[in-house]
Amino acid sequence: MTQPPLILASSSPRRRELLALLGIEYTIIKPEIDETQHEGEPPLAYVRRLSQEKAQAVAGQVQSQVTIVAADTVVILAADTIGIDGEGEILGKPADAAEARTMLKRLRGRDHLVVTAFTLWRTGPQSMSYTQDVQTRVTMRDYSDDEIEAYIATGDPYDKAGSYAIQHPGFRPVADLSGSRTNVIGLPLDEVRVALIDFGYAVQSNQA
Repeated sequence: MTQPPLILASSSPRRRELLALLGIEYTIIKPEIDETQHEGEPPLAYVRRLSQEKAQAVAGQVQSQVTIVAADTVVILAADTIGIDGEGEILGKPADAAEARTMLKRLRGRDHLVVTAFTLWRTGPQSMSYTQDVQTRVTMRDYSDDEIEAYIATGDPYDKAGSYAIQHPGFRPVADLSGSRTNVIGLPLDEVRVALIDFGYAVQSNQA
């Protein structure tokens, strides 16, 4: 049975590259939503809501039956060990070098949680949706102030939650992690693969 076309609701080049590894053809529609966190909204509820609202926003722009993949990633920092409820402070994308510098110094040498929520949304008469959040505990290495400045100078931190990319070849900020590495990059491929199979798609194995 032919499955509906797949749409990635994201302009992130990292998510595009990751989804391509699953061997499914897709198109891209960038969702336009308000990403403001609601007052008192827990981080896990926030990231799940954003993934759902991104999928809904794209669903409203298409007329034919499609399946939409939408995702959102947050970095959560807490004073002590973060539990499964994900209570803690969200570190978003830095507005400038000073904010990136502050975030990277706060993360240095300590653990934090990276959570990506993704939603699959099928439009049309057989509509269905599925949302899952995937959590990875990340331990940052004790990088120096000079390394922070050199990394900021590359311009790489500005579109990254928490001001860093785990895959950056020069900075390499992460000492260890527990969980999915692709989740930290922006899309948990193993979990997305299983969900797409459940939606009826023929998917290649994760090659990341």
